[in-house]
Amino acid sequence: MPMTNYQSLHDLQLIDLLKEDDEAAFTEIYSRYAENLTGFASTKLYSLADARDIIHDLFVTLWEERRTLMVHRKLESYLFTLVRYRVIDKIRKNITKEGYAGMTSMLSQSYGPEVEEQITAKELQQKVNSKLEELSPRLKEVYKLSREQHLSIKEIAVKLEVSEQTVKNQLTVALGHLRQSIGQILVGSFILRLWLF
Repeated sequence: MPMTNYQSLHDLQLIDLLKEDDEAAFTEIYSRYAENLTGFASTKLYSLADARDIIHDLFVTLWEERRTLMVHRKLESYLFTLVRYRVIDKIRKNITKEGYAGMTSMLSQSYGPEVEEQITAKELQQKVNSKLEELSPRLKEVYKLSREQHLSIKEIAVKLEVSEQTVKNQLTVALGHLRQSIGQILVGSFILRLWLF
C-alpha cells in the first residue's frame, strides 16, 4: 500500500482521515494552522503564552472530538472562528483591576482612520469619565494620580500627606467602583475591536 503524502491532501480529506483516528492527518492540520492561529490569538491577547495555551487546548479538543466534527466550510475559517471565541472567553475571565486602566487606555486610542473605531473609543472614554465623576473628590484624585500621572503609591502618599496604606485603600475602592460599573462596557468594546480586526 503506497504511503500517503499528507501535505498534498486537501483540508476536507484530512478531516475525513482525522475522523478515522489518523494521527498523521492531525499532525498535518497542526502543521498547517497552529503557527498562524497562535499569531492571531497573540495579537488579540497581547500575550504569547496565553495564545499558545489557547491553541494547545483547541487542538486537544479537536482531537478529542474528531469523530463528531462538522466542518461545512474551509477548515481554516472554522479554526479561526473557534480561536476568536476562545480569545473572547479568555478576556472575560482575565479582566483584573490592573487590566482595566490599560484596556481603557488602549481602547481610547485611535488605531487608524476607521471612523467607526474612533467613535467607539470616544464613546467608551466618555463613559469611563462619567463613572469617574461618581467618585468622591479624594478617590478621583488618587485614581488620576495613579493612572493618569503614573505616580507610585509612595509618591501619592507624600503628595497628599497621607499614609501609603490609605492610598492603597482609596485606590482599591476607586478601582472597585470602576470595575463594577464599567466592566461590561470594557468587555463589550474590546470584543467589538476583536471582530473589527
